[in-house]
Amino acid sequence: MAYDVVVLGSGPGGYVAAIRASQLGLKTAIIEKESLGGICLNWGCIPTKALLKSAQVYNDIKHAQDFGIEATGKPNFEAIVKRSRGVADKMSKGVQFLMRKNKIDVVMGFGTLKTKGQIEVKGADGKTQIVEGKHIIIATGGRSRELPALKQDGKKIIGYREAMVLPQQPKSIIVVGSGAIGIEFGYFYNSLGSKVTVVEFLPRIVPVEDEDISKELEKNLKKQGIDILTSSEVTSVDTSGNGVKAKVKTANGEVVLEADVVLSAVGVAANIEGIGLETVGVKTEKGKINVDKFYKTNVAGVYAIGDCVPGQALAHVASKEAIICVEAIAHAEGKYKHQPEAIDYNNVPGCTYCYPEIASVGFTEAKAKEAGYEIKVGKFPLSASGKASAAGHAEGFVKVIFDAKYGEWLGTHMIGYNVTEIISETVVGRKLETTYHEVLNAIHPHPTISESVKDAIEVAYGEAIHL
Repeated sequence: MAYDVVVLGSGPGGYVAAIRASQLGLKTAIIEKESLGGICLNWGCIPTKALLKSAQVYNDIKHAQDFGIEATGKPNFEAIVKRSRGVADKMSKGVQFLMRKNKIDVVMGFGTLKTKGQIEVKGADGKTQIVEGKHIIIATGGRSRELPALKQDGKKIIGYREAMVLPQQPKSIIVVGSGAIGIEFGYFYNSLGSKVTVVEFLPRIVPVEDEDISKELEKNLKKQGIDILTSSEVTSVDTSGNGVKAKVKTANGEVVLEADVVLSAVGVAANIEGIGLETVGVKTEKGKINVDKFYKTNVAGVYAIGDCVPGQALAHVASKEAIICVEAIAHAEGKYKHQPEAIDYNNVPGCTYCYPEIASVGFTEAKAKEAGYEIKVGKFPLSASGKASAAGHAEGFVKVIFDAKYGEWLGTHMIGYNVTEIISETVVGRKLETTYHEVLNAIHPHPTISESVKDAIEVAYGEAIHL
């Protein structure tokens, strides 16, 4: 059957592209090899947040006496995993509903580009069919990246997918990599009582974040009992015994770490192999598909979005790329009035859902200085926040960075209780080219964590009231 748009992959990029295409009057099909919703809904964003919620509840029980409540409890690892899978299954069924609602044809199987406008789909039964599309959007996502010294076997050296469904809780775990995935799993397993060691190659953990954030998180994680080795590299892992023995090269020499399992969390690799890119001539570079600002490849009628193109490998980025890509297609087809606006990749928020949470957007202090800005910096500690103190979560701070000359909001970096829920104020403010003056003149509700953004801006401009 022939379609206006065929989407290859049904993650937060793919299924959003399909829905928006259908909304704009384009006959649409989506091809998926496994489960609707892709990695995000089934093996990433959603089930990990369910696991982290269980860890949070258990931590609350352990500190119940601090709130005047007598309570005891212990984690049931199997039940925690089961709940997480149930949440993921529910969300995947939600995508199935959205496909039916928007009259999108779902084709199950592995898709491979064959010729211009044609994808061969091989089903689980081995049978193949050809799906034709005037416009083909590649949204095949990514997978756990492997290092030569850390070849994943799925049992003792695992990726994030196995870490979500281990048959039993490990007594000890080595986490290699301290980005969002590594830190979230490290926090989760430590909270449930596993001994956790984080090994990071770079000089500080969460290395993409502002340096002050890295320092604050390391202090908090160490206080929780997590061991952290920075400027360190796992050179080999011996899996011949009951557990693992990892040789780690540190600044102070080589050490050997022993644990039940090693989690490799060193980033994401794009799923671009075996899908026919070479057959139709789509250009790639450094493991990613080359695209323009509207996600066109060098081959007419072929587009790519999400983790398989350059940019942040984040679900919300993939979804926005999907909408822009489809609206550009619809505009060219005369079905949409406006050419969409390209993404400003320096205004993409990033969140890490450990405790304390991290949320950030825009320039770090170091990057702002490198870019030549004269800056004003304000940092408001959550220990001075009434809401944070009442909640029993006074760790962390909100840090804002402004251009001293024009008052432009350059960036915000937060670490603390529920900060992932308040980063959007900065994203919208920066999009609207808001200045510090306008934010200070907007009344923020009290008591909230969100008013700490306003408090931090007051600090930056020497107008602090609560500090």
